[in-house]
Amino acid sequence: MAPPSAQTTIPDQKKVGMVSLGCPKALVDSERILTRLRADGYAMSPDYAGADVVLVNTCGFLDSAKEESLEAIGEAMAENGRVIVTGCMGDEAEAIRARFPQVLAVTGAHQYEAVVEAVHEAAPPTQGPFIDLIPQPDVKLTPRHYSYLKISEGCNHSCAFCIIPQLRGKLASRRIDAVLREAEKLVAAGTRELLVISQDTSAYGVDTRHEERMWKGHPVRAHMTDLARELGQLRTPEGDVPWVRLHYVYPYPHVDAVIPLMAEGLLTPYLDIPFQHASPAVLRAMKRPANEAKVLERLKAWRAIAPHITVRSSFVVGFPGETEDDFRYLLDWLEEAQLDRVGGFRFEPVTGAAANALPDPVPEAVKEERYARLMEVTERISAAKLAAKVGRTIPVIIDEVGEPDEDGDRGATGRSQADAPEIDGQVLLRNVPASLQPGDFARVLIEDADAHDLFGVIA
Repeated sequence: MAPPSAQTTIPDQKKVGMVSLGCPKALVDSERILTRLRADGYAMSPDYAGADVVLVNTCGFLDSAKEESLEAIGEAMAENGRVIVTGCMGDEAEAIRARFPQVLAVTGAHQYEAVVEAVHEAAPPTQGPFIDLIPQPDVKLTPRHYSYLKISEGCNHSCAFCIIPQLRGKLASRRIDAVLREAEKLVAAGTRELLVISQDTSAYGVDTRHEERMWKGHPVRAHMTDLARELGQLRTPEGDVPWVRLHYVYPYPHVDAVIPLMAEGLLTPYLDIPFQHASPAVLRAMKRPANEAKVLERLKAWRAIAPHITVRSSFVVGFPGETEDDFRYLLDWLEEAQLDRVGGFRFEPVTGAAANALPDPVPEAVKEERYARLMEVTERISAAKLAAKVGRTIPVIIDEVGEPDEDGDRGATGRSQADAPEIDGQVLLRNVPASLQPGDFARVLIEDADAHDLFGVIA
């Protein structure tokens, strides 16, 4: 009998490494790219040495982020040498090639086909004919129990400090049935927390005139309220209601309609709203709506409907032309708004942003001083809000369970409904049972708090 031919022997898989930088939206792009590549027969490499090619998914939002991206490209070039660059900084291919002329290819944000084609060219797949009939699960770069659900690309705003429309284009919403199908699939596979993301979640479907699609026998619109209502109907295989957390929600009037869903327990009582500032003069300079007074009224109305709602936001200090009076206005507004979670940023010029041409730049020392004052106020508010939770029993999702200490006690780290992963606080647990697993929901008695985190024990 003739020896088996080489064609019947499965060759080694080509391996791809990935460095993913930037926001959760970029992380979703990385997941989609790796899912496509794995379907084409590639394996994932956990390090540079074992990779046939390395992908660097860059961030280009701020100049500091661009420098971080260039450093990551440099590290990948030094450690491996076969590098493909993609992501938001991919639009600056000339700058990338000027610094790293040996990169194999450069593609822009969410250009999945171009990235996959570049990988095929750099390291041709070797296993396609052998694995085409084997279904492959999607690649996830987050823990199994939470997932990002990206509902659209791009943005229709023209904020003076931002270049996202240049990087990712105008708003392009996904079909509502495709979004819901992905959400259902994720929950069935073990996701217990869905984080809805986009550049502007409130504008979902504006570009498609909120087109209707059939879902589960009834029509649903590509609209944030319809999406939220349908996501609230999902159930885990155990019958639990998964947490559904809304990010990047501009406070358009229809946002009011999702608050009752939070009160009913169908939607996580959490809104991430990019206010950026409160001073009407600064908001006008930023080319953002200046309706801070009405927002305060709506915050009160939301809290009346859903008393446990968490509102997080981020603010920019030191924007060109920001006066001390403007900054004091922001601090006074924050005292009244009593936001639960606040992130602060010092204004940083971004190449290509309109704000760079504005007069009256704020000196760096003044930016630092205002940033410190902002953090002092927001940390005090946060500490008081968290202290008020001591003695309460709240739901917590478990992220990590530690090893037992010398006494056999085991600790765990989780998050409350007020805490999004990576950006908010944590709930630190003591003396948890050995049966506790990441992704479990637990009822936790809060025993202590600081300015950012809670401490407790399973009730």
